[in-house]
Amino acid sequence: MLHKNTLELTRSALAIIDMQEAFRDSIANFTETAERIAIMAQGAKLLNLPILVTEQYPKGLGHTASEITSVLPENVQIIEKTAFSSCGAASFRSELERLETKHVLVCGIEAHICVNQTVHDLLADGFQVHLLTDCVTSRKLPDRRAATRKMQASGAIFSTVEMALFELMRDAKHEQFRAIQKLIK
Repeated sequence: MLHKNTLELTRSALAIIDMQEAFRDSIANFTETAERIAIMAQGAKLLNLPILVTEQYPKGLGHTASEITSVLPENVQIIEKTAFSSCGAASFRSELERLETKHVLVCGIEAHICVNQTVHDLLADGFQVHLLTDCVTSRKLPDRRAATRKMQASGAIFSTVEMALFELMRDAKHEQFRAIQKLIK
């Protein structure tokens, strides 16, 4: 039996929040964060884990970073939004419900605005949130630090790309084990 805080592959989804090109120059570690999110997206694709991608006002802020879009499955639809919380977009909520999601792995920017509000709305709606701490950032480190502390205090479970992928597989006998191992090494 799995612990209640353990990811279940068939009940999980990955949410990539607002990793848009307009932020590349204003967030010091944007490229590194985008690369880690791309690894998570590739792993999710190998595991057939649903992926939801949001863009905050793409007309003004551009589209999702190419590192990420280049590895997304073809059927992933980008969800445009103006609300800071991804839950403010009806299609985001309805997709999670359609998928019968229990666990939402969350990554993206900015930790203290869109990620923070999304996490809190997901928690309020009864989802278990696994925050990929190596895949969230903000322009300023104190904002990121305060946001991650607040999200954890509110019930978000801290995780990382490697931790989440291995937890989703559960066993070295998993058919995608070698492929995922290559991604993270």
